[in-house]
Amino acid sequence: MKGEKCNTLAALATAMSSGEVETVDLTHTLDSDFPVIVLPPEFGQCAPFRAEVVSRYDERGPGWYWQNISMCEHTGTHFDAPIHWISGKDLPNASVDAIPATAFVRPVCVIDCSKECAENEDFLLTPEFIQAWEKQHGQIPAGDWVLLRSDWSRRSSAAYLNMREDGAHSPGPSADAVKFLVEERDILGFGTETVGTDAGQAAHFSPPYPAHHLFHGAGKYGLQCLRNLDQLPPTGAILVCPPLKIKNGSGSPLRVLALVERASK
Repeated sequence: MKGEKCNTLAALATAMSSGEVETVDLTHTLDSDFPVIVLPPEFGQCAPFRAEVVSRYDERGPGWYWQNISMCEHTGTHFDAPIHWISGKDLPNASVDAIPATAFVRPVCVIDCSKECAENEDFLLTPEFIQAWEKQHGQIPAGDWVLLRSDWSRRSSAAYLNMREDGAHSPGPSADAVKFLVEERDILGFGTETVGTDAGQAAHFSPPYPAHHLFHGAGKYGLQCLRNLDQLPPTGAILVCPPLKIKNGSGSPLRVLALVERASK
């Protein structure tokens, strides 16, 4: 049995070395210009990324370069733990430091809604859309990540948040879709290319912000501000997404990777 397990890892290492399995970076570069979610002014706000040089081969440190950094836990490409939302605050193992490490390396399904999102910036993923996808690609397995591909990550900063007088306009899941993925498919977590896992107008849904309220209330995880989802197949990739191990952390910026098996030429 031990030999079989070693052979499995050796085969993976060989496939990665040969390029048969590629690593796709799903992460935006973390810098001060990357947009962060904007809440109504009466609420506390998410801090953008900031970096201050401590030394750079100068009188402050002649042989080394380093920076002090600061940001919100939910800045840039980031992970949402269940404790991030009030519905998940009393669940066990709900903060990033307590989540089992097995959750961070899991299979992933990618639902391509890019055409629909290009036609309708407020596109909502529905159970019917998911089931139509499943007729082509098979039923979503329990314990998988599900990512919504919208190609939203290609937008400029202003168009990325897409704020208007009535709030943000961006795609996301309907409340019924979230319930379906939780109750009927028991997924591990849900990810998007937008600044949050919810649609821009989700404050008006029932319940408000259903992706946050229902996913986190069920102990599920979130990823947002992803990119390069067009490089992933609908099924068959492995998502690697360990957040920083912050004590009692509600989330964390992170580098999200996907292992993708490429078809032989």
